[in-house]
Amino acid sequence: MATTDRQATTLALAHALSAAERGLAVIPLSRTKLPALRSPHRDDPDPAPCHGACGRPGHGVHDASTDPTRVRELFAAAPRATGYGIACGLPPHHLIGVDLDTKTGTDSSAALRELALRHLFTIPATMVVVTPSGGRHLWLSGPPDVVVPNSAGRLAPGIDIRGAGGYLVGPGSRTGHGTYATAPGTAHLPPAPCPPALLRLLLPPPRAHHPTPPSDGGRGRGLVQFVLAAHAGQRNTRLFWAACRAYEDGIGPALVDPLVDAARATGLSEREARATIASAARMTGHRP
Repeated sequence: MATTDRQATTLALAHALSAAERGLAVIPLSRTKLPALRSPHRDDPDPAPCHGACGRPGHGVHDASTDPTRVRELFAAAPRATGYGIACGLPPHHLIGVDLDTKTGTDSSAALRELALRHLFTIPATMVVVTPSGGRHLWLSGPPDVVVPNSAGRLAPGIDIRGAGGYLVGPGSRTGHGTYATAPGTAHLPPAPCPPALLRLLLPPPRAHHPTPPSDGGRGRGLVQFVLAAHAGQRNTRLFWAACRAYEDGIGPALVDPLVDAARATGLSEREARATIASAARMTGHRP
């Protein structure tokens, strides 16, 4: 590897460790902005879905960690990494990224201002990252009991949203097109709370409920196991996802207590678990 590449990896690790100190879970990225670690299941003849439950690195954003020892291990396994990604939707910040793109031929900043005028909200002072192409990433903080999905162009042309299961390229990362950097005067700012009116625009409308009685308990057991396999930083997000699927499958009420027990086994309190499940019920159009 060239000296410049080694320096880029060392610098990316330093930036990633600094972000982890601020409570932001990180993963190493390649010059293409993709996760730098290959999947450990790439050669499996019939790979089963795995989001890190196997314990090996290479699961993309599911590897994200704030533990400095773990972060160093991830970068040691990815010696060609030149950047780092910051996982969205995880505590304590529950990060939401508003990606204002410049490559679509539209003025995404103007589109966001128009939305703000129409829906009566303002974007607060917050961390802003400038991309090599001149775009901007606005960092916002979401409520702990709400899961914001990823979307591309749904809010307006040129505006992409990075939510739960997504990640933002961290400032200081080097890519094939240049380096990501914080906008002047924003590096010291924490992610500001997402305005409620904007948050409502980011959430999908409730799905129509079509109950599907399960033929057996296999689906329910799978959702409970999904929650039990959560690492630190994934517990609330996994519980919310599993509860949403349970209510959509018509087994939500029957699975509340097993999901609460699974969440408590991962370290969540019963109060946190029941609040998250209730939020999932409301999101899917059910009464908690």
